[in-house]
This record gives sequence, C-alpha cells and structure tokens, in this order.
Amino acid sequence: MSERRNLPIGIQTFEDIRRNNYVYVDKTDFVGKLAYNGKPYFLSRPRRFGKSLFLSTLRSYFEGRRDLFEGLAISKTETEWKQYPVLYFDFTGKNYASADDLRANLDDILSGYEAIYGKNTESNDVEIRFRNLIKAAHGKTGSQVVVLVDEYDKPLLQNVTNESIEDEICALLKGFYGNLKGEDRQLTEWIVA
Repeated sequence: MSERRNLPIGIQTFEDIRRNNYVYVDKTDFVGKLAYNGKPYFLSRPRRFGKSLFLSTLRSYFEGRRDLFEGLAISKTETEWKQYPVLYFDFTGKNYASADDLRANLDDILSGYEAIYGKNTESNDVEIRFRNLIKAAHGKTGSQVVVLVDEYDKPLLQNVTNESIEDEICALLKGFYGNLKGEDRQLTEWIVA
C-alpha cells in the first residue's frame, strides 16, 4: 500500500513541499533546460498556474540545494550543482498605492541583499543600488548572479485605473529592470514571472 501524501494547497515554496513530503508534480526537467539554454526568460501563465512555485524551485536549484532534488528528474542529469548568488524579488504581500510604496519595498529587499554582499554605493536610488548590488554579488562570490522576479506586474496591475501612479511605477520599474540588460555579463540567468 502506498503512503498517503497531502496536497500542497496554498504552499508555494519548493523547499516546504519537498521537506514535508507533499505531492509534487516533477517539473525539474524544465529547470535544467532553462538553466542551460540561454537567458532571459519571461514566464507568462494565468494566475494560480504555479509560477511562484516554479520560481521557488529555480531558486533552490541555483542555490545548489541538491538535497531537495533527490529522486526528481534533474537529479539524474545534473552533475555540478553549482551555487550562484540569487537575488529574488517578490512583489506579492504589499499594497502599491504609490511609486513610493514600490520604492520602499525595493529598498527593503535591496537592504537585505546588501547586508550579505555589501553596499558599494551611498546612493539611495534603488536603480543605482540594484546595479551595484549585482556587481557586489558577482565580485564577492566570483560567480555570475541569478535574478528571479515574482509577480513583476503587481504594482502596475494595482494601479491600472490611476494613470499618473501607473506611469510613475512604470518609469521606476523600467529603470530598475534596465539594469538586467546593462549588467548582462555578470548575470548567468534572469527570469521574470
């Protein structure tokens, strides 16, 4: 008789699903294909189709968490399990009533990573800090950086009926994401979902 396993209803963290033995539909074959077949990637699927869980899976993979992938498809093909610095930006869990709300969230995320990799600018501009953070993470680890962005469009969608705020947020995100192109040589992967 097979063991009874729970469904991961509402759980979007790959590590939680694997550690607590929830049912998991193995998509790790796609992880290897994404990792070795170019960049950047924009993953667009309807809501509730597993984008956040897939990004969490990618995060674990790029962090070199081999233990979480035992018995899955990628464990049969991956040999290196190299660890990369991963910068994970998640725009859920916050209300974006203004561009300042987005700036504050970015500031909070950047501050956490700057504590790990160092802050090599005195600027408070989140665009400049992001560019310098990518350089700092690359310099400190000697590895190219992985950037993962979850719910990239939430700040825009929350303001779709307020054109002036939407325009401000769009301008902020354009400059912020522009660093991904500008710092391409220091990035091994960047994925927006």
